Amino acid sequence: MLAAFAKNLISDERGTSAVEMGLICGLIVLAMLSALQSFANENSALWTSIASKVSASSQAAAGG
Repeated sequence: MLAAFAKNLISDERGTSAVEMGLICGLIVLAMLSALQSFANENSALWTSIASKVSASSQAAAGG
């Protein structure tokens, strides 16, 4: 009885497409998060550079 159940369980392929789609969606989400993190780092560096240049310009204009 247990052997027949195990055989049926192994040969059952009804849920494989759902599992495959779940794995694909998971990989897509991981790729999106990685890209978003990279974008956030670049954006932060850009605004830090802009802030330092504006600060330097303000000090030069004020005669400092």
